[in-house]
Amino acid sequence: MERYRISSEAAVYFVTYSIVEWLPVFVSEAACKIVTDSLNFCHEHKGLRTNAVVIMPTHLHAIVFDKEFNSDRLVATLTDFRKFTGRSLSDFCERHTPPCFAATLRTSATADRERRFWQPSRHPEAVMTERFWRQKLDYLHENPCRKGLVLRANHWRFSSAAYYISDGRESCDVRISAIDWS
Repeated sequence: MERYRISSEAAVYFVTYSIVEWLPVFVSEAACKIVTDSLNFCHEHKGLRTNAVVIMPTHLHAIVFDKEFNSDRLVATLTDFRKFTGRSLSDFCERHTPPCFAATLRTSATADRERRFWQPSRHPEAVMTERFWRQKLDYLHENPCRKGLVLRANHWRFSSAAYYISDGRESCDVRISAIDWS
């Protein structure tokens, strides 16, 4: 059983979604767009709010919450997001990546599915204080720099770093929602 869970005690969460076997699927703009489009769909139709995001080649991090701070709906929305993107990205791998990627997804499957795209855990961490939020925000924005992919966080395309550094003047592929800590 997963140690980290979304509960009614917290409204904001830092989540991580990792691809099985750390396959580098998010080196393609089209694969990243499946994630960003889905986050935006969830914003418009399911009440999901994304406060920050970064899509790395093998995983993604985000700070998310429900528009009414409803933890049950947040769980349902993230489950739907995970299922939809998992299917869509598995299909993407079948068509656009080396055959070994699709084979790995099939090998990672469990009894209830033919393929598995995401690793089982989303590792949700409750964000209860502004200080912890800032730590997670800095961590996810600096991830591409720590991995040697860019020199400055705002140079990474699929990240909210440029949005934050420019005080919202730079666009982001995902609709970003502020958190008022006052």
